[in-house]
Amino acid sequence: MIRYNPKEWFGLIVEFHKSDTLRRLIYVLIIYCGFSFGMVYLELHYTNFESTITIHSLVGFIIGLLLVFRTNTSYERWWEGRKLIGALVNTTRNLALKINAIVDDKDIEKREFYSKMISNYSFAFKEHLRDNRKIDELQTDINFDKKELEKIDHVPNYIAGKIFKENKKLYDEKLISGNLFITIDKQTLLLTDIIGGCERIKKTPIPYSYNIFIKTFIFIYTITLPIGLATTFLYWTVPISAFILYILASLELLAEEIENPFGTDQNDLPVEDICNTIKKNVEEILVN
Repeated sequence: MIRYNPKEWFGLIVEFHKSDTLRRLIYVLIIYCGFSFGMVYLELHYTNFESTITIHSLVGFIIGLLLVFRTNTSYERWWEGRKLIGALVNTTRNLALKINAIVDDKDIEKREFYSKMISNYSFAFKEHLRDNRKIDELQTDINFDKKELEKIDHVPNYIAGKIFKENKKLYDEKLISGNLFITIDKQTLLLTDIIGGCERIKKTPIPYSYNIFIKTFIFIYTITLPIGLATTFLYWTVPISAFILYILASLELLAEEIENPFGTDQNDLPVEDICNTIKKNVEEILVN
C-alpha cells in the first residue's frame, strides 16, 4: 500500500506521471492514439460524414453511472476488508491480554506458545488470502513443528486448532475455570470468523456478466468516439479521445485492483505491516 499525505494535493498532481494505471495503459494509449489519428484522417479527407457527439454524450452519462456503481462496490469490499483486518488486530490483542492475565508469569512455555501461535496465525492468514504460504515466517514451538504444515491446505485453521487445544488443556489442568475457558474460547473463535469474512470477499468477485458488460461498453464507446468528435475538434480529437479512454480504463483498473484488497498491489491493504504489528504487540504482552 502506498503511504502518502492526502493534504498535499499539489504534490500528488506532480506525482501523476508515476501513476500505476498510466504505466499499465501506456501502450494501449499509444496504439489508441494511432487508431484515432487514422480515423480522423479518413473522416476529414475521404468522407463527407457529418459527425455529432450527441449519442456519445448520452452514452457517456450511462457509462459514468455504471463506473460509479462499479467503483463504489469495489471500495465497499476494500473497506470491509480493512474492518476485518482491524478486527484481527483487536482480537489478537484481546486474546493475548486474557492469556497474560490467566497464565502465570513463571509458566514461560505456555506464554511463549500463545505468543508464537497468535503471531503465526496472522502471518498464515496473510499468505492464505494470497493463495500462498511462507513457512519461514512462522515460529517453531515444542508443540508446533513447521514440517507438519506441508500437507495442510488451510494453515490458519490448523494453527487456530492448536490454540483451541491449548485452551482446553488449560481447563483440563484446572488452571482456569469454566467461565474463563468460555471467554478465551469465544475470543479464539473470532479468528476463524474473521478469516471467513475475508475469504468471502476474496472468492466472490462481481458477477462475470456484469464485468464483461462494462468492459465491452467502454471498448465500443472509445472505439467509436473519434468518429463523433472528428469534425468538431479536428486533430485535437486524438488527445481528447485518449484522455477519455485513460479516465474510463483507469477507473475500471482501480476497481479491479481494490476488489480483492488482500494482495500486493499498490492500493491493497497493508496486511504485511499489520501482521508485524500484531507480532510486536503480542510479544510485548506475553513475553517481554
